[in-house]
Amino acid sequence: MHLTTEAIVCGVIQHGETGTVARLLTPADGMQPGYVRGGRSRRLRPVLVPGNVVRAEYRSRTDTQLAALTVELVTSRAPLLAEPAAAAAIEWATALAATALPEAQAYPRVHAALDGTLTAIESAPSARVWAAALVRYELLLLAELGFGLDLSACVATGRREDLAYVSPKSGAAVSRAAGDPYADRLLRLPAFLIAGGDADWDAIEDGFRLTGHFLGRDLLTERRARVLAARERLIARLQRAAG
Repeated sequence: MHLTTEAIVCGVIQHGETGTVARLLTPADGMQPGYVRGGRSRRLRPVLVPGNVVRAEYRSRTDTQLAALTVELVTSRAPLLAEPAAAAAIEWATALAATALPEAQAYPRVHAALDGTLTAIESAPSARVWAAALVRYELLLLAELGFGLDLSACVATGRREDLAYVSPKSGAAVSRAAGDPYADRLLRLPAFLIAGGDADWDAIEDGFRLTGHFLGRDLLTERRARVLAARERLIARLQRAAG
């Protein structure tokens, strides 16, 4: 096995006294783990930061063996870690990919969405802008892993207009007219997830509540649920930013 590609660092764990196992999301080959000799060294620690883009080279004798991995920095997002909300967002976005995606299966849309979300965190003028991108990233990841929501039409009436809720059981949209009498049992569907565009903090909060319900119910269960602590830290920091 020999693979050379650019990739996003999503997870790093200690291995032995000086090495690390890094999980990188590649555009065409999915989530790829590899052993980095000296990964905890002063030279490589700033490279193996979640959110960074690296040039990665994997080598192994067989497909079942953990590959030896060498990395070179392409794009550093380490300066963003000094900003509490941005740091929490990068931690959650990369940890979600590292935890949820199976190894060696191509998810080019997830890679593009993660890269776009990280770029938004880096360049957007405010947290409100990139928070909306993060909700969309969560929604896409659910869909790519087989737990997508049906936001195309009202599950009760078939209408495509004025969709305002989502059923927490079926994951299907519900129109305002059909859902208003049962609003306390439904999840609110923020308009930006249908029409795009900007979102205010209330809409973003609704979006996180919506995706969080299905992430916790369908995807991040049992041992995987531990990663949701990073999401809780992010939401707490966004709530402080929103005032």
